[in-house]
Amino acid sequence: MIADYFVLASASNINQVQALVDNVEEVLYKAGYSCRQKEGNRSSTWILLDYGDMIVHVFSKEDRLFYDLERIWRDGKLLESVAELEAEE
Repeated sequence: MIADYFVLASASNINQVQALVDNVEEVLYKAGYSCRQKEGNRSSTWILLDYGDMIVHVFSKEDRLFYDLERIWRDGKLLESVAELEAEE
């Protein structure tokens, strides 16, 4: 198995993509998680954060539509909120 959870998020522009990435990194760091690997940089329109059991994808809206990871992983269970995620544990 690659990961237990894939988190997919999108933003309207590169600055918002980076803001989302910064927030994810900050919140997960404070929660005690460390990023194993990060793919992409400050000018990327798709950034992947690998937290082991959880992979976070942050896309521009255009890239999210183009790559359509939801289609590829359509057999997975869709969780709409953090509350649903916590209920799974």
